[in-house]
Amino acid sequence: MSFVLEHSVEIAAPAATVWAVLTDFDAYGQWNPFVPHASCTLEPGTPIDMQVRLRGDNLRRQREFVNSVTPGRSFSYSMKPAPLGLLRSVREQTVLPSGPGTSHYASHFQIDGALTPVVSTLLGKDMRRGFDDMAAALKQRAEEISGGTKHQPAPRRR
Repeated sequence: MSFVLEHSVEIAAPAATVWAVLTDFDAYGQWNPFVPHASCTLEPGTPIDMQVRLRGDNLRRQREFVNSVTPGRSFSYSMKPAPLGLLRSVREQTVLPSGPGTSHYASHFQIDGALTPVVSTLLGKDMRRGFDDMAAALKQRAEEISGGTKHQPAPRRR
């Protein structure tokens, strides 16, 4: 049994702008309500260290590892699998041009393993909200940078 979260949004900004926002991990605190702190060199095999806001103002440390990178287009990362295959995850984020000055952002997150029902029951709603908020904030930030909108912090839902 898998737990999957899919997100997709059209952004009124060039793909290069969206990619730059998405991969500027040091600036996540300026726009990302779900992952306000991140550090990564974006090289396969290296860690991506994050502080994730699942509930309220509490931040949870999360270390995952970069699987693949297609510069300017996509990257994926996974948690270190739990022993005996009890839990494993993968997240892939993709940015593609969709027209003149516009782009398409997609995120695929999946967890598998025997503990999947427990994690999805306990954290599924919060993870969905977090990924929703991040996609909306990425859109807002990229459009602001490209001149489309004025930046206002993304709402923080609890």
